[in-house]
Amino acid sequence: MKGFKNPSFQDRASASALAKARALEKMKAAPKPTAEEIAELNARRLEQEARQEAKRAAARAAKEEQAQKEEAERLAKLAAIPTEAERKAARDARYAARKKRKS
Repeated sequence: MKGFKNPSFQDRASASALAKARALEKMKAAPKPTAEEIAELNARRLEQEARQEAKRAAARAAKEEQAQKEEAERLAKLAAIPTEAERKAARDARYAARKKRKS
């Protein structure tokens, strides 16, 4: 049985250069797109960009609406908290009611 022979650096470099040359030939042989195909691709790209922008605008609007809703909820909670004067008035009313019950 024959042992494994490691390829030398020269062998690897020539194999790499040959592979690169073949890939370049393949790319050069590929058909070039026509002006009509390029125009169609550009139109598709523009349509896709318009759809994406519309989607981003809808997301921004939804995010802004959510922020406004949260702000309104926060303000409603703040309005529900009694002020110092209201708390004192409620306390005084409780004291007055207790005093009335005792007398």
